[in-house]
Amino acid sequence: MHERTLSIVKPDAVENGHAAAILARYEKAGLKLVAARFLRLSRAQAEAFYAVHRERPFFNDLCSYMVSGPVLASVLEGDNAIGKHRELMGATDPKNAAAQTIRKDFGESIERNAVHGSDGKETAQVEIAHFFAAIDLHDYRRAK
Repeated sequence: MHERTLSIVKPDAVENGHAAAILARYEKAGLKLVAARFLRLSRAQAEAFYAVHRERPFFNDLCSYMVSGPVLASVLEGDNAIGKHRELMGATDPKNAAAQTIRKDFGESIERNAVHGSDGKETAQVEIAHFFAAIDLHDYRRAK
């Protein structure tokens, strides 16, 4: 199934110079980059993006972390893009992530775990719209 997913290279990975290596892994795995932008989230943007976690004990720390430096938000496209992206990321806690996954190789801790990815088709649509307008998204299928 052809689909799109949101990926965020988080502040720790951007700060440590891993953004390009992470994008290269996505492309090597067959995911196409259809939009990308560096930005620094405001507190309000971070809180809106992670609103689903508002009642969780880690919400404030997560939002503080996400505004601590620039992030690279991107949209990836391909067959089974959501599942493939989640497999490439690895487990949330880098200590539990499989070898050669992004979080195992670039994550520092469960809090500073290098990347975010959408967990489902509906979530991906909402998350993509949080960062990109439809006009920003390249359509490789129509471009050919």
